[in-house]
Amino acid sequence: MELKAIRLEVPEGGNLILGQTHFIKTVEDVYEAIVNTVPQMKFGVAFNEASGPCLIRVEGNDAELKALAARNATAIGAGHIFVVVMKDGYPINVLGRIKDVPEVCSIHCATANPVEVIVAETEQGKGVLGVVDGFPPKGVETEADAKVRQEFLRKIGYKR
Repeated sequence: MELKAIRLEVPEGGNLILGQTHFIKTVEDVYEAIVNTVPQMKFGVAFNEASGPCLIRVEGNDAELKALAARNATAIGAGHIFVVVMKDGYPINVLGRIKDVPEVCSIHCATANPVEVIVAETEQGKGVLGVVDGFPPKGVETEADAKVRQEFLRKIGYKR
């Protein structure tokens, strides 16, 4: 078995969601979950089949983001994973709906940070073991840091 760290491309000013799924209709169902939740969001979805023709299935409403999702899925190369890349919205807006898609098994990450996927390769194929999302902590927040966090959440409308 060989382990690799695969750096994914996160769109400039955007976000990425990486998950595990199990069925060919994932790209269509994830597309519908996003469009029905945040219609103005620009995104691309790519899904790696793990049987039959083993194609990378792609949907979305933005050609560049569809191509980026496909590049990320290709780089990972593991079956039954999906990648969503997005702009003009945030994972928090669509993550619950994506988790409710019946064929979605789990979410590995939802991030705007630099992200690496830890992939194991065996004779059979590849599988995602986990992700390295962002950077290590620099310390525990102070009262001043907590105040900045709380003010930020209220400024962007997530808290009152």
